[in-house]
Amino acid sequence: MEASFVIAKLITLVLSLVVAYLAYHGYRRNGQTPMLYVAAGFVFIGAGAICEGLIYLMFRTTIVSAALVQAAVVSSGMVLILVSLTK
Repeated sequence: MEASFVIAKLITLVLSLVVAYLAYHGYRRNGQTPMLYVAAGFVFIGAGAICEGLIYLMFRTTIVSAALVQAAVVSSGMVLILVSLTK
């Protein structure tokens, strides 16, 4: 796997986890449930950033099936963030 691809995915993971931590900290400080949904959403987005490559390499699946799992995980995170915006 190309090193620049792995570095880009790791940067995406770290940034999403930092945002999730800040959202969780905001939830703990203010007790607002939507911030908890934002935190969970960004955790899913961060996990989705790396799961495609991991699934493809570890389980020897096709790139299409790995991308489908990645899209489902990222979409779940987006739904959680959308829910937080509607509360």
